[in-house]
Amino acid sequence: MKNFDPKWRDFPHFIIGITKEIWEDRQIALLESCYAPDIIVRGAGGMKLGCAAVIDDTLAKMAAFPDLQIFAEDVIWSGGETQHYLSSHRSVITGTQTGDSIYGPASGKRYYARCIADCAVTDGVFDDEWLVFDSSSIVKQLGHDPRDFVRRQIAAEGGPATAKRVFTPDQDRVGAYTLRGNDNEWGGKLVDILNRIMRKDIAVIGQTYDRAVRIEHAGGQGGWSWGFAEAAWMGLRSSFPRAKFTVHHVIGNDEAGRQPRAAVRWSLDGRHEGFGRFGAPTGAEVHVMGITHVDFGPWGIQREFTQVDEIAIWKQIEMQAG
Repeated sequence: MKNFDPKWRDFPHFIIGITKEIWEDRQIALLESCYAPDIIVRGAGGMKLGCAAVIDDTLAKMAAFPDLQIFAEDVIWSGGETQHYLSSHRSVITGTQTGDSIYGPASGKRYYARCIADCAVTDGVFDDEWLVFDSSSIVKQLGHDPRDFVRRQIAAEGGPATAKRVFTPDQDRVGAYTLRGNDNEWGGKLVDILNRIMRKDIAVIGQTYDRAVRIEHAGGQGGWSWGFAEAAWMGLRSSFPRAKFTVHHVIGNDEAGRQPRAAVRWSLDGRHEGFGRFGAPTGAEVHVMGITHVDFGPWGIQREFTQVDEIAIWKQIEMQAG
């Protein structure tokens, strides 16, 4: 790879290895050289501008969870020598809360939760990022109810008028990465399936998913087969039944020795006007940042991982409810 340290044998090896060095090996200072000074990190729970903000956030998380580990599940990627690389990196993060944090005083409790990070890299330097944690799963494992946690958080931040905003498109700015992925057929297949689901054509799941599919959704939801997949998607879509669905980035991979995979970053923008995953409708305007990964098998999708940040969604609902 051009202008990368030769110790990295390929792009996924770089993503997994540099993540371990920074987070697990505590080489926080590496961020100063491998993150661009003006990087934009669009986390579903809020936006960070610049490498210094990333370093501060990293230190705070390590102080609260000093035994933190990041287990890489997959890196679905696009790009190459003549353009940005983009990794959609799915991982399982675990740690024990032995320090105070945004999740409250040290509890001694341990959590396991997924995260998907879309990272743009040029010449070995990260220069744009989109990040979705399964924050509600973390909150629940640390002993809190997600909605009550959000209400306390808003109160601690001074109430709805002054509380920290989650990421919404009106805050965004143009970053270094402006591509939309690749044109691999497997990415296109996943986009077609997601479009049908968002058009409420739920029958597409039984038509395109393996009957033994494993599903992993936000809030630590996990289950098997079509019924679980249908319930998970309907719980989200029915909460925002008229929200606009937009596809932002698409990757398909069919690398030698691997089953075909795809990663799609998408969003929903609209009102909370239906019953579903987020209780009785409130009319709140909500932005949902979502990332979906799938593995394709001979009988359809074998595994699906869809990540949204339910804490960010609850915070938008509660801030508008006052």
